[in-house]
Amino acid sequence: MRSIFVLSGWGSGGSLTLTLAPRGERQRSQQQIAADITALMARVPGVRASVGRGNSLGIRGGGSGLQFAVVGSNYTVLADTAESIAKLMEADGRFGRVTVNFDTTQPQLTPVVNRERADALGIDINGPASTMQAMIDGSDIGNVFIDDTSYTVRMVSTSNPINDPRDLESLFVRTGDGRYVPMSTIATITESAVPPTLRREAQRRAVNVTASLEDGMALGDAYNQMLEMARPILPEGTSILPLAEAKTLGESTNGLFVTFGFALVIILLVLAAQFESVWSAVIVMTTVPFGVAAALYALLVTGGSLNIFSQIGLVLVVGIMAKNGILIVEFANQLRDRGMSVREAIEEASNIRLRPVMMTMIATILGGLPSVLASGAGAEARAALGWVMVGGLSFAAVSTLYLTPVAYLLMARFSKPKVEEEARLERELDAANGMVEPAE
Repeated sequence: MRSIFVLSGWGSGGSLTLTLAPRGERQRSQQQIAADITALMARVPGVRASVGRGNSLGIRGGGSGLQFAVVGSNYTVLADTAESIAKLMEADGRFGRVTVNFDTTQPQLTPVVNRERADALGIDINGPASTMQAMIDGSDIGNVFIDDTSYTVRMVSTSNPINDPRDLESLFVRTGDGRYVPMSTIATITESAVPPTLRREAQRRAVNVTASLEDGMALGDAYNQMLEMARPILPEGTSILPLAEAKTLGESTNGLFVTFGFALVIILLVLAAQFESVWSAVIVMTTVPFGVAAALYALLVTGGSLNIFSQIGLVLVVGIMAKNGILIVEFANQLRDRGMSVREAIEEASNIRLRPVMMTMIATILGGLPSVLASGAGAEARAALGWVMVGGLSFAAVSTLYLTPVAYLLMARFSKPKVEEEARLERELDAANGMVEPAE
């Protein structure tokens, strides 16, 4: 595990990144070293120091807590809105250190042209711009060809270089009657502080905000609470976009719901085709919601959160639940074909299939125990997956052994055994053959 120190606001808005790699016993004091360096850097004027740790998924911007952007059409409005949201988050106390990444640290000279005066003198409004371009950085005036090679001709001022802002006011522009007047006649130059970079997110102007988050504050909960605080003060035409891990978490959650929906529909169709009965497929799927609820309850009891790793565990729980349901329902259908009633078939199937169902449950639960008991780097991620497997399947065993027989007893009476269907088909065929008149 490495601690990364990001020092922003150094010089013209640049950043300096230092990596502290632990060696041997120094790993124990790594956090203390990071805190000491951060405190020292914070004493330097113009420097903002923060500590961040990379995440195990390698997500860009990971390990920096909650990151989001206030997007809209006016940077001034966006900066004021971001500052207001940051103050609300700091007052809450659970978001840790909140930083607005919009520092006006770069000086800029802005010429303001008096259009009425320029029109009275007959000066083209584009004249000052082309004059300043030529005197400051040069201007391309054409191309020449020498031996089939094109060369750009650039006009550059070498006699009167621009070394001071007042030199800009001394530049001359041509009036409509052919005279030359200084730039100060029609324009004034003002100096202001602007941000070194102007960010955009989703092709919209954006001001980024970062919160470090205190211990125990889940990323998804932090983002939702921030939205509740920000909605009342958001001006018209502005919105909030999640960034980095918050964006990845939202995309994975939405993708999980879509995947679960398609998976349930496909499994239902496949089971209906395999059993040749819609009711048998529905009976198997009735235990799936209870298995998901059991896994979520296990997360609630252990204080876990619904993250990417626990979502993977949910998929595993759903698969095992469906597999155990298939074992019982399929054998019960075979017993009904032998002439047993619905109650006798499901009782016999539950007793016989108890051993393989419990073997699968116990083996999976024991396989998840190392993830629950693990410690060290990345243990939180493995623990989320392990608790879903251990706790979810422990609770789900009850739904498999008790709810599946109850669901079969209630729904299987609406379907007929295959033996009866085959007998009915044979009777219909015999009746149809008896109605056919013999050929003369």
